[in-house]
Amino acid sequence: METLTLRPGEDQAGRRADVWLSEAVDGLTRSAAARLLEEGLATCGGKPLAKSARLTGNETVEVLLPEPEPVDLIPQDIPLDVVYEDGDVIVVNKPKGLVVHPAPGHPDGTLVNALLFHCGSSLSGVGGALRPGIVHRIDRDTSGLIIAAKNDLAHRRLSAQLQDHTLARTYECIVVGNLRQDSGAVDAPIGRHPTDRKRMAVVPGGRVAVTRWQALARFPGFTHVQCRLETGRTHQIRVHMAHIGHPILGDTVYGAKKPVPGLHGQCLHAVGLRFRHPRTEAPVELSCPLPAEFLEQLQKLSARR
Repeated sequence: METLTLRPGEDQAGRRADVWLSEAVDGLTRSAAARLLEEGLATCGGKPLAKSARLTGNETVEVLLPEPEPVDLIPQDIPLDVVYEDGDVIVVNKPKGLVVHPAPGHPDGTLVNALLFHCGSSLSGVGGALRPGIVHRIDRDTSGLIIAAKNDLAHRRLSAQLQDHTLARTYECIVVGNLRQDSGAVDAPIGRHPTDRKRMAVVPGGRVAVTRWQALARFPGFTHVQCRLETGRTHQIRVHMAHIGHPILGDTVYGAKKPVPGLHGQCLHAVGLRFRHPRTEAPVELSCPLPAEFLEQLQKLSARR
């Protein structure tokens, strides 16, 4: 089991323990949080914490996370656009619609299944049974570069680079509206939406999240933007751009109410990746072109000028 030590801030005082715990642990649903509490796996001051208990905002909570139940991951011959590969890492240009790893509702047909077919048994186990090799994630309907580790050494060193921000990820997107400045940063904490469990939101007491952005081109009512992540929270760019009033084009979760013709999901692409090679320490800088539907949207916007 993995042990987490959590310290809710004063702004969390009065919140139910199960609600807070589900927001404090990335990927943990409220029902899963309630089960942990019911089974006595979350303690405060050495005593089990009840799921209906109200936080005081100055306690320390110890949480035991059980190992994921074993599953049989099936290698599947799913085409991969490999941008870089050696004995330690593989970088893939992920298409829209491809889920990164198995999850409820997506037991197979994922990037992990494709990597198992392509790499065989040569994937790290640090990420757990469901995520072999996966160092970081991108959303199903976001395309672009994602890196996977082929051994535990590479995984640990790449994960360390994520933590100290030397593994740099650059995205491009089209946002609704015209940004007033040419560049800026959004520094706003992200956590689970207080009422919609499927969404993230900027919330008090959320996890630190920083996105730096730069306007690349302006169109009537829209802006082509480059974003650089300093942290990697779930849906970070989508949440941050919506938070400042400029949701991403096609994002029906955080922005538009209806899909955009010719665009599947949000217009967001992971265009660049820079890291130190985990074994040689040599700098590696990679990029991939914008997908066809992204370019089509830029062409449509250019025609409006």
